[in-house]
Amino acid sequence: MAERYVMSIDQGTNSTRCILFDHRGRLVSVAQKEHQQHFPRPGWVEHDAVEIWQNLRRVVPEALSDAGVGIGQVAAIGLANQRETTVLWDRRTGAPLGRAIVWQDTRTAPLVEDLRSNPGEEFFLQRCSLPPSTYFSALRIRWLFDHVKDLRQRAVDGEVLFGTMETWLIWNLTGGADGGLHITDATNASRTMLMNIRTLTWDEDLLSFFGVPRSMLPEIRPSAERYGDARALLPGVAITAALGDQQAALFGQTCFSPGEAKCTYGTGSFLLLNTGGDVVRSRHGLLTTVAYKIGDQRPAYALEGSIAVTGALVQWFRDRLGLISSAPEIETLARTVEDNGGCYIVPAFSGLFAPRWRSDARGVIVGLTSYITKGHLARAVLEATGWQTREVVDAMNADSSVSLQQLKVDGGMTADNLLMQFVADVLDVPVVRPLVAETVSLGAAYAAGLAAGYWPDLEVLRRNWHRAAQWMPAMDPALRESEYENWQRAVERSLGWARPSRAADSGPP
Repeated sequence: MAERYVMSIDQGTNSTRCILFDHRGRLVSVAQKEHQQHFPRPGWVEHDAVEIWQNLRRVVPEALSDAGVGIGQVAAIGLANQRETTVLWDRRTGAPLGRAIVWQDTRTAPLVEDLRSNPGEEFFLQRCSLPPSTYFSALRIRWLFDHVKDLRQRAVDGEVLFGTMETWLIWNLTGGADGGLHITDATNASRTMLMNIRTLTWDEDLLSFFGVPRSMLPEIRPSAERYGDARALLPGVAITAALGDQQAALFGQTCFSPGEAKCTYGTGSFLLLNTGGDVVRSRHGLLTTVAYKIGDQRPAYALEGSIAVTGALVQWFRDRLGLISSAPEIETLARTVEDNGGCYIVPAFSGLFAPRWRSDARGVIVGLTSYITKGHLARAVLEATGWQTREVVDAMNADSSVSLQQLKVDGGMTADNLLMQFVADVLDVPVVRPLVAETVSLGAAYAAGLAAGYWPDLEVLRRNWHRAAQWMPAMDPALRESEYENWQRAVERSLGWARPSRAADSGPP
């Protein structure tokens, strides 16, 4: 009998990947294609949803071909996706109504300022556990209604559909305009500012406040259950899971117990702590989010610290400054010096996310002297990721009854040994990387395989996890705290730079 596999589709900020996994959680084949980043105005970030769908149509056959696998050998499909990125499309034609607005986009900053004063943060925290921020989808929908003529009326009339990227892809996979499923899962819905965090249903007060008609919203489903069968690309194969990418990474790292945490280092970085069935409200700038919901079981929740810019800072160093020609070179360059030379970089390109949530912050480089070389700048780039992680962990320890004892890490930046050692040093806890680094894709596969009966239970998935590398803290405590103080002083200098301007709230160019 032919071996069967689970397919994971990981639709990320920079690319779309298709990966096949076997019963032992091993990667069998992978195909990936990047999509274009559009920056039409300062602070605006957009993607072409059609391009992303077309890329998926390319990578799925490539992954199957590379593995010598037929469609009939695919047991189930799971999706992970960049969260909060907002797509609106025509229900009848399937055509997007403009480009997707990406989670990094800050055009809604003036609206955020309005919401903080009226009705105030508490109105939102009581219902969705999210503060007003440019990060979340509801504000993008509201912005589009305010700036695209007749769009809200068309939505009220049932002509417009909303979704994040997993919704868009599932709709297309299952038939599109010809009867495609319009669904999302609880993890993605929990990032819209429209879902009640406790009932896992669209909240009437929030819908009314933002003026979002229920008819345009997808049905909220568990993260793992049989949604339906694909009709395009993989006809007849069951789609059985969808999770936001960071929740998928938590699942792929097998952080199934309260107190277990992971951090994914990618374009941004995201640290999630499993809090079990408890909705833990943060008092220190973290987000409360749905971690996952398996079938009819109670949902698991998490505290999340979202860092907007980590890997993106390395990309900026490479592409905008031209100081390196490839991302891995930054470690080599940083090792040409012993320390940062007194230089610190705060990468508040789109404001600061957790735990500060300051949309008025902008990036700064402080401590420049004639002594500073590009090696010092490279080290400061890497250290910015470490210090931002420290700020989030401090907030998490303050909110949680148990201090973090170990951090599981994944994502492309974990290949940088200097960075991972620095993270262990500034956190003063062991940092551990799994054998399978693609934990976002693996988590989507695990959830899909559970729902399809490919894996029987969570314990089997735990046994699949194996350590590949570990970094132990080695920094002198006095140096750790003095450097942390310097970092915090640098952050203070980034605050208040961007003053809310109604010009930023103007319509499409």
